[in-house]
Amino acid sequence: MIPRISLAPLLCLWLAIPAYAAEDAPENAILFESRAGDKVEAFHGVMSVPENRADPKSRTIEVHYVRFAATGGHPGSPIVYLAGGPGGSGIDTAKGERFPLFMAMREFGDVIALDQRGTGLSEMAPKCVSDVVIPLDRVVARDESNRLLRQAAEQCGAFWRTSGFDPAGYTTVENARDLDALRVHLGADKITLWGISYGTHLALAAVKTMSPRIDRIVLASVEGLDQTVKLPSETDAYFDRLQAAVDLEPAAKAAFPDIKALMRRVHAKLDAEPVMLHVPTTGGPKDMLLTTENMQMAASTLISDPGSAAQLLMLYLAVDAGYTEPLAGLFGRFVVPGAPEAFRLMPLAMDVASGIGAQRLAQVQDEARSALLGDVLNYPMPQLTGVLGLDLGDGFRATAQSDIPVLVLTGTLDGRTYPREQQAAVAGLSNATTVTVANAGHNLFMVSPEVTEVIREFMRGDTPHTDLIKVPAPSFAPNM
Repeated sequence: MIPRISLAPLLCLWLAIPAYAAEDAPENAILFESRAGDKVEAFHGVMSVPENRADPKSRTIEVHYVRFAATGGHPGSPIVYLAGGPGGSGIDTAKGERFPLFMAMREFGDVIALDQRGTGLSEMAPKCVSDVVIPLDRVVARDESNRLLRQAAEQCGAFWRTSGFDPAGYTTVENARDLDALRVHLGADKITLWGISYGTHLALAAVKTMSPRIDRIVLASVEGLDQTVKLPSETDAYFDRLQAAVDLEPAAKAAFPDIKALMRRVHAKLDAEPVMLHVPTTGGPKDMLLTTENMQMAASTLISDPGSAAQLLMLYLAVDAGYTEPLAGLFGRFVVPGAPEAFRLMPLAMDVASGIGAQRLAQVQDEARSALLGDVLNYPMPQLTGVLGLDLGDGFRATAQSDIPVLVLTGTLDGRTYPREQQAAVAGLSNATTVTVANAGHNLFMVSPEVTEVIREFMRGDTPHTDLIKVPAPSFAPNM
């Protein structure tokens, strides 16, 4: 088993921020700088909240944010950005390519780049490196690798508890209650929520806990409360949509006439004869066996957006031709064969606690038997279901109900959160407006200026001028 790969560049600029005491402190004026060099005056704030509100003896933890002051003449409620992951930093997101959108949203109110509990500047728990190694240089039976993975997670749970951290405090319910605490901290009657991916999961949980105190919501790439683990059948349906996009480009269609057949052929070859890769690492090349499961792991990350999906098709084409060096280079950027399993507290606890209901788990297990990517799309879930003693239960996972105005943005080539699943996730939101972004993937905010315009129209209280935005798909043709 290998950890879920992230192909996003791990770039993070240092932001000089003074230390704070345990009690809430006044905001400090700062000069915020994006990675592109844009500078804007802002305010850094921190609030103290209980780590675990269910424990009367719980200690407090700090939650940090950066506030960009409203620029409009009639500002509305504060707009809180909810990063994805779980584990993403809202403050770091504001430094990246979405910086212009953060600035555009200031027309409608103060914009809050929030570092959710356990993320970014709010991350207090150390990363846990277990002593469990799941071998990558030989075939390991699935039951054995899952056992080792759970052993490593439980070992980390004990490590964090011994270090004074309560894993039960790092759930989406506690995260959602922080949003109401932030509202009070900001002195606002209501807040507007703006989230993507896991951030939408958090927003839907907040609908259940503080609906009367939410003004409106902007959601992109929605993950429902019972959708931490995605359905393998929906992943297969994604490949049908990808094929349809490929077929529109003659050169791509000639190279990839049947994506699913190509993938199955490569998987069958690897099942029959796994290939030993020599993965480059800082300590020199290390052996890693390229198996079907490791190929599926790479695919699970690369399908998130159409640009990276195009890279995935090239990788499958290369392996089908017996050329595996590109895979060695890819894994060398993110995997160290022989390294012990390691976890961050917040991402692990959030996913495990949100969990999966028994009926959906049975469906996932049944579909995974024949699905192209099996059950690895959301690794390490559902493999770690129930570890650390965390599960928020079926009541938490029930569909959120509300008449709050909601804008839903859905990409047709999103390989992580799928259109039909997104529709199901917001089925209980009676005042939702959906805008489809054709050919967009999971990270769709910046694919077209029209996306920003639709958000602005919604924030003004207007009906968006369209329910379909079309953006160009990347070229899927081989560039060899």
